Amino acid sequence: MNILAWIVLGLIAGAIAKAIYPGHQGGGILATILLGIIGAFVGGSLGVFFSTGNFALAAPTLSIPGIAVAVLGAIVAIFLWNALASRSAL
Repeated sequence: MNILAWIVLGLIAGAIAKAIYPGHQGGGILATILLGIIGAFVGGSLGVFFSTGNFALAAPTLSIPGIAVAVLGAIVAIFLWNALASRSAL
């Protein structure tokens, strides 16, 4: 997938994940895009792991199922980030 598609997928998935996840998540548009791109990798890798049982770094395509997987991955990434940030604040 080319870089423009990654940016679009990241923006869409990150914005949807930030809207769904409760609480306030800081960051601007670049943080949202990065969150969505990271979510795409997390979601794609988890999808491959659960379907085949093997871990492989994978990412979904720019499609409706791909966006859904990227949003789920971005929600997992937000959860992990909040867990790590709250642990380091202690």
